[in-house]
Amino acid sequence: MTEEVQKHSVHTLVFRSLKRTHDMFLSEQGTAPGKEENSEKNWKLCKLRADYGQVKDLPKEGGRKAMNSRDVIRPYGESNYHDSETGVLGTHPYPNGPGVQLTDGTSQHMDPSGAGSREIMLYEQSRQTSVSSGASVHEIRQNAGLSERMDPTSRNISVGQQQMLVPRKAPTMPKPQWHPPWKLYRVISGHLGWVRCIAVEPGNEWFVTGAGDRVIKIWDLATGTLKLSLTGHISAVRGVAVSPRQPYLFSCGEDKQVKCWDLEYNKAIRHYHGHLSAVHSLDIHPTIDILCSCGRDGTVRVWDMRTKACVHTMVGHQNTVAVVKCQAAEPQVVTGSHDCTVRLWDLAAGRTKVTLTNHKKSVRGLALHPTQYTFASASPDNIKQWKFPDGNFIQNLSGHNAIVNSLAVNSDNILVSAADNGTMHFWDWRTGYNFQRLQAAVQPGSIDSEAGIFAVQFDHSGTRLITAEADKTIKIYKEDDTATEESHPINWRPDILKKKRY
Repeated sequence: MTEEVQKHSVHTLVFRSLKRTHDMFLSEQGTAPGKEENSEKNWKLCKLRADYGQVKDLPKEGGRKAMNSRDVIRPYGESNYHDSETGVLGTHPYPNGPGVQLTDGTSQHMDPSGAGSREIMLYEQSRQTSVSSGASVHEIRQNAGLSERMDPTSRNISVGQQQMLVPRKAPTMPKPQWHPPWKLYRVISGHLGWVRCIAVEPGNEWFVTGAGDRVIKIWDLATGTLKLSLTGHISAVRGVAVSPRQPYLFSCGEDKQVKCWDLEYNKAIRHYHGHLSAVHSLDIHPTIDILCSCGRDGTVRVWDMRTKACVHTMVGHQNTVAVVKCQAAEPQVVTGSHDCTVRLWDLAAGRTKVTLTNHKKSVRGLALHPTQYTFASASPDNIKQWKFPDGNFIQNLSGHNAIVNSLAVNSDNILVSAADNGTMHFWDWRTGYNFQRLQAAVQPGSIDSEAGIFAVQFDHSGTRLITAEADKTIKIYKEDDTATEESHPINWRPDILKKKRY
C-alpha cells in the first residue's frame, strides 16, 4: 500500500532547502584555513626568481676571466652561457646602469671583445658606487628589473617573439586603380519587346540582340544602324551567341528551341531538340565545336554543332539554370542557377566537379575574367569573386541591393553589374571598390517600372558597353575621354576591411 505524498507550497520547499544548506555550512562559518609556515618564504623566492632572476647573480671584475666564470649574467632561458663563451654586445640582457650607453642592434660573438668586458666592468663599478652611496642591494635589483622591463629589447628575445610584441596593424583595402567614369552616348530603338540578350561579333563590327518580340536583330556597332532582322522563334528570344570560327549565329528562347543561323544565307539551318522547357542561356565553347545551353528544366545540355547530337545532359541543379559560360581551361563549363548555387562541370565526364553554395539567393549572372583565372557570380545578396579551378572564394562585392541580372568584365579590370531596377554599378575587379553608379534613364513612352536591364556586354575592345533594357531600347556607354584623375578623383579611404563572409 503506497503512502500518499504530502504536498507543500513552493515557498515551503524553497525555505526548507535554504535551511538544509545553512545547517550544512554552519560549522565551517567564520573559520579560515591556517597559513603554512613556509608559504610566505616560498612566495618571496618565486617572486624574486621570476622578476629579478637575470640580475640576481651579478658579474665580477676581471674582463675575460669574469666572462668565463659562473657569476656572469646569463641570457634568459640559456643555461650553459659560460660554456659556449658567447657574449652580447650593444643592446644586451644586462641592465642599463647609470652612465652606460647601450648601442643599437644586438650581435652575438663567440669570443667577446674587450669592449664587451669593459662594459661589464663599468656596470660593476656603477653598482659598487650605488652600494657605497647607501642604496640597498634590493633597491639596485629592483631598479635593474624596472629598467629591463621598460626596455623590451634588452632581453634576449627571438625575432618572432619581438614581432608578436608589436601591435598588428588592421588590414586595409589596397588603393583601387583609377578608372574614368562611363557615360551614355547612344540609344538604339527598334525592338517591340523587352530586349533580353546581347552578343558581339568576334570582328567587333556588329552586335546582335534578341527580344521579347521574337525577333533577332543585327546592328552596326559603329553607327547603331539596323543591318538585319531574323524571324523564326515563336516566343521570346533569351540567348544569342556568335561563333568565332564559323559564320554561325546561335539563339535560344522560351519556345524550348535552340537554333543555328547561317549568316551567309541568313536563315536557320539547324535545330537542337531536347530541352523540356524554356531555354534561358547558351554559350559557345571557344576551342571545341560544341554548344552549351541551359534553361527552366534545370539541365545543362551540351550539343555537337554539326551533328545536332546531345553529347551530355548535365543534371544536378534543383531549379532553373539561369546562365551558362564556357571557357577553354578546366573547368570548361560554369553555371548559375535559381537554386542559389554555382556549379563547375567536368565536361568530359558530364558531371559536377564543384558546387558553390555560398549564395543565399538565385544566381542570375556570371562573368569570366578575360585574362585572369577567376570569375564572378551575381545574386541579390552579393556579388562574389572566385578563383578557378576549385572555386576558392576571393571576396564579396557588396552594395548592389537589387536583383542583378547580368555581369560583364573587361581586360581593364572593370566589372559591371546590371539590375532589374535599371541601376548599374561599376567595380574595380582587384579591390572590389565601387567607383561609379548609374541609373538608366527610362525612354519617353515607357513607365518607370520598365527601367530594368536584362543583359550587359562589353565589346571586344572593352571600351564600349552595351545594355539590353526593359524599355525596348539598347543603350551604348563609353568612358569619358575628358575625365582625369584630378577632375574625377576617387572618393576612397583606406577603410578597415570587414571580416570575410562566405
